[in-house]
Amino acid sequence: VRTDLGGLATGELAVELFERTRAQGASLVGPDGLLAGLIKQFLEASLHAELAEHLGYEHGDRAAAAGADNVRNGTSDKTVSTELGKIKIAMPRDRNGSFTPVTVPKHVRRLDGFDAMTVALYAKGMTTYDIQLYLRQIYGVEVSVETISKITDAIVDQMGVWQCRPLDAIY
Repeated sequence: VRTDLGGLATGELAVELFERTRAQGASLVGPDGLLAGLIKQFLEASLHAELAEHLGYEHGDRAAAAGADNVRNGTSDKTVSTELGKIKIAMPRDRNGSFTPVTVPKHVRRLDGFDAMTVALYAKGMTTYDIQLYLRQIYGVEVSVETISKITDAIVDQMGVWQCRPLDAIY
């Protein structure tokens, strides 16, 4: 069993997040709900991991970026429609404009199925190989196990931050 935040297995982490959300009076669904926040974080972490793979170096690696032909060039806002409603995400860019994301393809504004995928990732404790197979079967895209691992690791870290955010900012 893969453990992540606080020694909890991924499935246990999902239950813990749900229980804390309910106990704090926050919503599970809606624009400021737990699921929308998780989907936003999943999409952004996925996009940043894809860009790192495209460029060949991780964000913040100044030595690798110094000799690179192509570098990061900030982000642009994009609103995508999901089964839970509209979610605003920060799309990473590269200087040459050659980055073609798979998670949120260019010119796509509607993402069907990412809600189910996100719930499956956390509620069922899927392995990186299971996630890779799921992406291939459902979306017809090939994503490496290493990229999936980076994405899920980033999401778990971001979930902890998101879960501890002050709720007075929401209401």
